[in-house]
Amino acid sequence: MRKIEGSLRNEVLAYAKKKYGTKPEYLWERFPDYAVLRHEDNQKWYGLIMNIPYEKIDRKKSGNVDILNIKLGDILFRDLLIQQKGYYVGYHISRGNWLSVVLNGTVDLRSICDLLDASYGVTASKQKKQKLRPPKEWLIPANPKFYDIEHAFDKTDTIDWKQGAGVRKGDTVFMYVGAPVSAILYKCKVTQTDIPYDYHTKELTITKLMKIKLIKRFTPTQFTFQKLKEEYSIFAIRGPRSVPNSLSCALEGK
Repeated sequence: MRKIEGSLRNEVLAYAKKKYGTKPEYLWERFPDYAVLRHEDNQKWYGLIMNIPYEKIDRKKSGNVDILNIKLGDILFRDLLIQQKGYYVGYHISRGNWLSVVLNGTVDLRSICDLLDASYGVTASKQKKQKLRPPKEWLIPANPKFYDIEHAFDKTDTIDWKQGAGVRKGDTVFMYVGAPVSAILYKCKVTQTDIPYDYHTKELTITKLMKIKLIKRFTPTQFTFQKLKEEYSIFAIRGPRSVPNSLSCALEGK
């Protein structure tokens, strides 16, 4: 990598290599300093470092400057940033939510890397986005007709359970036990996912399992279905669903 005086280009490229394993691609003979950062799976760009005349993005400036083009998910956030020093509407890639950040020290390296992370997430494939998302809380039903969930944790703190769509390692699941209990009984942490399993009946099909570890028990009277309905507007729990913030706070005792 060519060192350009006062530029954070090498630091940014080193960050992309360390965090994402990305090696820059130099695609244009005419522009040997243009470095493309892209995903391996969907081949989408999440960063483009260019060396351009400063006046191209700021008429008050002269000389050349390294810039990083990144994509944001929120155009309002982009519009807020371009009101600050060092940020500009995406140069050369002006469509959508692209942003240009100068790499001359006007914007600190930490902020630049945070924006590169955001661009990586926005441009990632659906599968990769699922892995990148922060841990999530789920409300998951358990039918006592099929499994003795009331006594599942009597002799162990970890069990295998049917994996719901979207659930991944690190997520939290709150187990809602159906009638006649009709209440949330357990808080568990997902410790492993995508365990192959083949179970088929007329009433139930299971193709993948996850391991869940017991974190906390609730009494059958704490979070009844009646309470979920009246206080948190949860009228049905037929499959994995996100936990509303208000219920999450109550479950955590906040």
